Amino acid sequence: MASAGRAGVGTNQEDIRRHNLGTVLGHVHRSERLSRAELTARMGLNRSTIAGLVTELESLGLAEQAKPSGARIGAGRPSVDVKARSGAYVLAVDLRVDGLTVARVGLGGIIQSRATGPVPQGHDPHAITDSVLDLMRLVVKDVEPGSALVGVGVGVPGIIRAEDGLVRLAPNLSWRDVPFAQILGERLGSIGMPVLGNDADLGALAEHLRGAGVGVEDLVYLSGEVGVGAGVIVSGHKLEGAGGYAGEIGHMPFLPDGKLCHCGARGCWETEIGAEAIALAIGCPAERVGALGEFLEGVHEASADLRQVGRHLGRGIAGIVNMLNPRVIVLGGYLRSLSPLVQEDVDQEIAVHALTAPHELVRVTLPGLGGDSVLHGAAELAFEPLLADPVGRLATACRDAEAALAV
Repeated sequence: MASAGRAGVGTNQEDIRRHNLGTVLGHVHRSERLSRAELTARMGLNRSTIAGLVTELESLGLAEQAKPSGARIGAGRPSVDVKARSGAYVLAVDLRVDGLTVARVGLGGIIQSRATGPVPQGHDPHAITDSVLDLMRLVVKDVEPGSALVGVGVGVPGIIRAEDGLVRLAPNLSWRDVPFAQILGERLGSIGMPVLGNDADLGALAEHLRGAGVGVEDLVYLSGEVGVGAGVIVSGHKLEGAGGYAGEIGHMPFLPDGKLCHCGARGCWETEIGAEAIALAIGCPAERVGALGEFLEGVHEASADLRQVGRHLGRGIAGIVNMLNPRVIVLGGYLRSLSPLVQEDVDQEIAVHALTAPHELVRVTLPGLGGDSVLHGAAELAFEPLLADPVGRLATACRDAEAALAV
């Protein structure tokens, strides 16, 4: 995350101003509310420059000034606060194997409206696009007139090629090389192309910026849905790998003679801790796996089979601890509901299999954003162009999303 105020050598004054404008907006967006004095200290710019940038953001409808709420910094009168306004928003999509959520998210990470629905049987990408558009129409109905839709972000449980949103592999959706960004983008029309991200990567991003990992530079987010993935933050930056495909930890070889996985391999970790394994352990019928969260809420004591799932979870987490040495591991998706039931088994396996030094530093916890981590991550992905260049992005933003989606 950029924090410096000044752009590099060789840029002109307009480039520098627009860079600084985006940096100020980024600080306000991530903190919701900051004093002008705090902005001055963070960016290393003088007070008059900060005041001018804040005034410009006000004129764009992206920020507003308010009475001081915090402690005074330095001598003199308390500095006025700056907070995000609702002049711009994004649409965030959390596409899961067993459900869809679409939200309208404003600056500051505020979820303004949301709608949920089922995923069409068979997971046909065109049918899913129809469902996504139906939910989008619901969440833009009460948008404040003149507000700008500045992006669409989508979380997908699969391996995504970053440059064009091609879903290389989403085994639990039965997708291989599906151009989902293009399919959805063609239907969005004037709204513009969506940005796709792996669901676990987006969960990690959101928990790092707004959830259980705020202030933590080394974090792993485990997304436990039908499949299992990991989003990894190392030294404050996302771990991507050579092709952007890092984090498919659910397909880590775990049991040599284990169950057949949706990816085609045998004995992957997700076959032992994913939704199907949990459902089998608690007697949830296969056709009701989509309601697994509700079933888990009704479980008050772990059976031997469920404890075995917990042990497999703990052993895999120990491997993550040894390999990545994170400060925080966040358990998302169904793992969030499973964890309290098998905590003792998880902890015992970590203690046995994790090396002492990294084990002493790690904290395994639940998401600070509850079940909305991926949704918030998709929103952050969609906000990136606005935070990079507020003036430029607003110039091309959609001002009437309801009309655009009606086409």
